[in-house]
Amino acid sequence: MDPNDCIFFHMSKANQSASKVWRKHMSRLNLTAVQGMVLNFLRQGDGITSRDLGERTQLDSATMTGVLDRLEKLELVERRSHPSDRRAIVVCLTDLGRGLTDQTDSIAEEANREFLGGLNNSEQKQLKLLLLKLRVEPEQRQTL
Repeated sequence: MDPNDCIFFHMSKANQSASKVWRKHMSRLNLTAVQGMVLNFLRQGDGITSRDLGERTQLDSATMTGVLDRLEKLELVERRSHPSDRRAIVVCLTDLGRGLTDQTDSIAEEANREFLGGLNNSEQKQLKLLLLKLRVEPEQRQTL
């Protein structure tokens, strides 16, 4: 197969391009791409368990622990004991972290506009729908 006909080649290159744009924008806040993503998910609702946050962000436990360690050092999040489950940890934004999420949100919108700028609105919607479909495991796609 010609590499130019291989979808995995194109997906890989598109991912590299998207990651570069996201890293560039998050670096303005001295955050890594993953830290910015986690803060954006916490902006939607903090005070959730680290396990729930891992499921939402689709990060494994070890990666999530490292990200939270670094965000805690930056005083952007704090971990608290779960009020009803001694085994669980709740992740909460600090005031500093909450203030920063306003910036991460607007920067995410700016990064989206930059990355998707070559597509019209219809193409952007279609791309998002197609990517959502591709995120489902192949054996589960028959049910879609």
